[in-house]
Amino acid sequence: MSRAREQQLIHQLQREWPAPDPAAVAISAELCERIDQEIEAAGGSLRFERYMEMALYEPGLGYYSAGLPRFGPGGDFTTAPLTSALFSRTLALQCAECLAQTGGVILELGAGTGRMAADMLLELAARDAVPERYYILEVSAALRQEQRQTLERTVPQWLGRVEWLDRLPETPLRGVIVANEVLDALPVALFRRSKEGVEELRVARARDGYAWHYAPAGAALAASVAALEDALNERLPAGYVSELCPRLPAWIASLSDLLEHGVLLFIDYGYPRREYYHPQRTMGTLMCHYRHRAHANPLILPGLQDITAFVDFTAVADAGLDAGLEVLGFAPQAQFLLGAGLPSLLEAEMLHADTRERLSLSQQAKQLMLPGEMGERFKVMALGRGYGEPLSGFGFGDQRGRL
Repeated sequence: MSRAREQQLIHQLQREWPAPDPAAVAISAELCERIDQEIEAAGGSLRFERYMEMALYEPGLGYYSAGLPRFGPGGDFTTAPLTSALFSRTLALQCAECLAQTGGVILELGAGTGRMAADMLLELAARDAVPERYYILEVSAALRQEQRQTLERTVPQWLGRVEWLDRLPETPLRGVIVANEVLDALPVALFRRSKEGVEELRVARARDGYAWHYAPAGAALAASVAALEDALNERLPAGYVSELCPRLPAWIASLSDLLEHGVLLFIDYGYPRREYYHPQRTMGTLMCHYRHRAHANPLILPGLQDITAFVDFTAVADAGLDAGLEVLGFAPQAQFLLGAGLPSLLEAEMLHADTRERLSLSQQAKQLMLPGEMGERFKVMALGRGYGEPLSGFGFGDQRGRL
């Protein structure tokens, strides 16, 4: 392990940010050594897509693999399921409606702390709609342990129906696949449009850590940017920097292959393509989160910060259609929650709450639904196969026309 690398990481934190403990610094330093080896093997610079993959998922060292706190007040960011049980309970109402048509199971992709699974199972149980199996696909051993502890503490009676997977099942399933804040963590490629053509942003070694290296885009990335500009019917301005997700089509296709009959629900922050690649969004959407501080530099604190990009929901819809799925709905989170039944859940909770609890519930609902909070920034998209019924979550407003 390089002592110099540890000192570089400590230097990067000489700001107003809380410093990680020595164990976290050591893990990050070891990750940096592996990244350095890949940079050298790649000839001096590494595709950002690969750097992001290593920073997030390198076994035992990446952000989601090392077992360090990630979610909630003691982590780096919070999510809708941690903001309020109302979110997961409302999602459970939509799942129950789908399961009534399809039968089968629920598969949750990347379950975080397990809080969403627990609250969904509680709501499904209250409606006599618990599926025979609630699968959780989770590659992190540390998160699996945390999820199991959450479920043992909150829904021990349903733990027997929960099964953890480390890969997608080989046998097609019927039911609902749920992905809350999963798409934003798929590794992306970064590009810059120049007057001469398309450049790729790569990662190179620097004296104090890592730095950007600009190189002519390879054939695949250049073709993807050209296809994007054709879809937009305009050329992006010179100097424009943004992202593409090369893995998205294959990832959606793998889910399509798995889904025999049912619905895929994606909840994430993002935009339709024309808004995503608006000419004024010149620096893309890449964001990092460290101890509830958001910033735009993914080259610092490898393994200690989350790295995400907003979701191009038009690309998700296109990938679904290409994979033989139907687009069943698209809406901001606020409209989806309103249509799926959050008001009735909130009203029932208010009836039995005291003044303090009512204020708390009201604040939770605002965080989930106000435009300045999660209500507009987060979107919900449903893809499906063989599902002919309307989904209640899009009954309040379906914005597929924006895609």
